[in-house]
Amino acid sequence: MLQRDGASGARRAGRAMVTAAQNAQVLLLAAVLLAACAAKLVFREPVREAPDHVHGVPLPAGIARVTALRHGRRMSVCLGMGEGVLGLALLTSSHVSVRLATTAAFAAATWVVGELRVRRPDVGCGCFGGLSGKRVGRRSVARAVLLTAVAVTALGAPHTGLDALRDGHVVIGAVFAVELALFAALSPELTALLGRRRLPGARPVTPCERRRSPLAETYATLHASAEWAAYENAVASAVPLDVWREGCWRFLAFPARLDGRDVRLVFAVSTAERARVVRPVRVQAEPRLSAAL
Repeated sequence: MLQRDGASGARRAGRAMVTAAQNAQVLLLAAVLLAACAAKLVFREPVREAPDHVHGVPLPAGIARVTALRHGRRMSVCLGMGEGVLGLALLTSSHVSVRLATTAAFAAATWVVGELRVRRPDVGCGCFGGLSGKRVGRRSVARAVLLTAVAVTALGAPHTGLDALRDGHVVIGAVFAVELALFAALSPELTALLGRRRLPGARPVTPCERRRSPLAETYATLHASAEWAAYENAVASAVPLDVWREGCWRFLAFPARLDGRDVRLVFAVSTAERARVVRPVRVQAEPRLSAAL
């Protein structure tokens, strides 16, 4: 009898810990949504025209629409208010519709962030308003995936966010603290926020889109990169066909031959002060270019 009571008590304790961990997910999601809402309302994104071409290539209609939606103060405020409403709903309601809406919102955000990283390397995700102005990196994508997984885990949580706070279970506090630390580590916006609070006299950091970047610097970055080494033998000319700059990137288009076909290789070279990167893009050669070659 004592053994059965002990086993039953252990199972109850285990279920209580799992439930507490699920409730911590609700609290984390509410905190993130409310923080995103506040950031969008407080920190304005720089006004930019939403282009329909990148790297000289027309954007797919879906990506162009997503990019266009990101631009404009009105849309940013609307998104922020929606996130705020969803965050408050998580704090006050445990209805399954609220949890499903949260999961769908984070899943959609993960898709958008992933597409922006691949299709629009020159813009930020705008996840936290003007603090998310830098290009989308791996950390932002990993953060979106993490939050989507958290939202899925929270589907079975029995308590609201406020109930989780009132519960005060040690597991809730521990899980929330660990996940919050992971969220902070995956958030480049913290650096931007700290940059806004620089001490007087500190050297201001020039935004990459306004930073003077000599062409010689771009060539040096390109030729020292692994991306250039990978395609150097395929490039048909040392002189680019075209060079232009958009925001934080300078683009260099070279004629090349890959897999027996004439193509155009466009190298996007970052104009940032530090940690400059190079991204190659393969573009189908224009008919007149093919004829000339």
